[in-house]
Amino acid sequence: MTVETPAVSKRQYRWLDIGTKLGGVALFAAGLEAGIISAPGLLLVFTGALLGVSTVFITEETS
Repeated sequence: MTVETPAVSKRQYRWLDIGTKLGGVALFAAGLEAGIISAPGLLLVFTGALLGVSTVFITEETS
Protein backbone atom coordinates (compact mmCIF):
# COMPACT_ATOMS: atom_id res chain seq x y z
CA MET A 1 0.00 0.00 0.00
CA THR A 2 1.51 3.29 -1.11
CA VAL A 3 0.43 6.70 0.03
CA GLU A 4 0.74 9.49 -2.52
CA THR A 5 1.58 12.95 -1.30
CA PRO A 6 -0.54 15.71 -2.84
CA ALA A 7 1.37 17.88 -5.33
CA VAL A 8 0.56 21.52 -6.05
CA SER A 9 2.15 24.21 -8.21
CA LYS A 10 4.82 26.48 -6.74
CA ARG A 11 2.44 29.44 -6.59
CA GLN A 12 -0.31 27.44 -4.87
CA TYR A 13 2.21 25.98 -2.44
CA ARG A 14 3.55 29.42 -1.52
CA TRP A 15 0.06 30.79 -0.76
CA LEU A 16 -0.98 27.63 1.07
CA ASP A 17 2.20 27.75 3.14
CA ILE A 18 1.71 31.41 4.03
CA GLY A 19 -1.94 30.82 4.94
CA THR A 20 -1.27 27.85 7.17
CA LYS A 21 1.61 29.59 8.93
CA LEU A 22 -0.48 32.70 9.63
CA GLY A 23 -3.45 30.61 10.75
CA GLY A 24 -1.19 28.58 13.01
CA VAL A 25 0.32 31.67 14.59
CA ALA A 26 -3.15 33.18 15.13
CA LEU A 27 -4.43 30.01 16.83
CA PHE A 28 -1.26 29.77 18.90
CA ALA A 29 -1.63 33.38 20.05
CA ALA A 30 -5.32 32.86 20.84
CA GLY A 31 -4.39 29.84 22.93
CA LEU A 32 -1.82 31.81 24.87
CA GLU A 33 -4.33 34.61 25.40
CA ALA A 34 -6.94 32.12 26.64
CA GLY A 35 -4.41 30.68 29.05
CA ILE A 36 -2.29 27.69 28.19
CA ILE A 37 -3.24 26.03 31.48
CA SER A 38 -6.92 25.84 30.49
CA ALA A 39 -8.21 23.08 28.21
CA PRO A 40 -9.39 25.45 25.44
CA GLY A 41 -6.10 27.32 25.50
CA LEU A 42 -4.08 24.14 25.30
CA LEU A 43 -6.24 22.87 22.45
CA LEU A 44 -5.80 26.13 20.52
CA VAL A 45 -2.02 26.07 20.98
CA PHE A 46 -1.81 22.43 19.89
CA THR A 47 -4.06 23.03 16.87
CA GLY A 48 -2.08 26.12 15.88
CA ALA A 49 1.18 24.22 16.01
CA LEU A 50 -0.25 21.41 13.87
CA LEU A 51 -1.68 23.83 11.33
CA GLY A 52 1.60 25.72 11.13
CA VAL A 53 3.57 22.65 10.09
CA SER A 54 0.85 21.03 7.98
CA THR A 55 2.45 22.03 4.65
CA VAL A 56 5.41 19.78 5.40
CA PHE A 57 3.36 16.89 4.02
CA ILE A 58 2.58 18.60 0.68
CA THR A 59 5.15 18.64 -2.09
CA GLU A 60 5.68 21.19 -4.84
CA GLU A 61 5.05 20.04 -8.40
CA THR A 62 8.42 19.70 -10.08
CA SER A 63 7.41 19.24 -13.69
